[in-house]
Amino acid sequence: MNKLTLPLIVASALLFLVAPQFLKSYGLYLLTYWLVYIIATMGLNLTVGYAGQKSLGHAAFFGIGAYTVAILMKAGLSFWIGLPAAALLCFVIGIILGFPALRVQTIYLAFATLGFNTAVWLVMRNEEWLTGGTFGINNIARPSLLGFSLEGNLAYYHFVLAVTVLMALLLWGLLRSPWGKAFTALRDNPIRAESLGVDIRSYTLLSFAIGAVYAGVAGALFASLVQFIEPAPFTVGASIMMYLMVVVGGPGYFLGPVVGAAVGVILPEWLRFAQAWYLFVFGTAVVLLMIWLPDGLLSIPDRLRAKRQSREASAARAAAAQAASQGAKA
Repeated sequence: MNKLTLPLIVASALLFLVAPQFLKSYGLYLLTYWLVYIIATMGLNLTVGYAGQKSLGHAAFFGIGAYTVAILMKAGLSFWIGLPAAALLCFVIGIILGFPALRVQTIYLAFATLGFNTAVWLVMRNEEWLTGGTFGINNIARPSLLGFSLEGNLAYYHFVLAVTVLMALLLWGLLRSPWGKAFTALRDNPIRAESLGVDIRSYTLLSFAIGAVYAGVAGALFASLVQFIEPAPFTVGASIMMYLMVVVGGPGYFLGPVVGAAVGVILPEWLRFAQAWYLFVFGTAVVLLMIWLPDGLLSIPDRLRAKRQSREASAARAAAAQAASQGAKA
């Protein structure tokens, strides 16, 4: 844990606990929407930021989770059956998607996952007997927990917040375990990792599968949040936006998804004052950010620390050279 992580955790906790008291219905909806995307991008951060795989198909798993819950609830089953079913289905499909990563890397893998996202989206749009096609599925109910209804916006917000904290704790434990170290080794140098006994094949597949589970859980929560789903939120463009959230927040930083999802979800809302120009302003801001901070917003402390250490090293070298010069003259 670096010095910035704990203050950010405390600030995030205060924000998510205190802010709802001052928000109306749409504000609560937007805050819940942010939490859903935090969960989704936590999974993508594991795949991209920690395991070093290039995936542009994350929105497909997000949609699979949403449609799984919606279809099962439409069939009369409980949300509490649909949620684990969505996670399990995404886990299995994530392993299958991981197989191309065993043969292709970098941009080729990105294109493979992009094709997967397109195929899943076409199924969502065209298989009306299952997904409702462009008409979608409506009247998706929010669940009850231990006899308490989560239908209200505030109650559902607190439920999603609790799930977000639980998923974050699970990911934190995973990253601190030998599995997390193996994922990082896979990202940094696959050949060296394999020479040290890391099973490259298994960890590559697991990085996709576990990341897909997070997207599936987020999709299930999304379905009950909006209570109506159709194919539009699960396009390739949505996958690119999720990838952008990870990159902007800081790939490989634990709290990167919190910051990145805020940029992707909250910032566009703040920029709506620009009306028709807000997408242009948002896009320009992101491009400039990527030019000056290619490692994401959370890399700022590390960059400042590196510059300070560089200055100190330069000053030490200059002082040593001056001392050596004075000694030679003496």
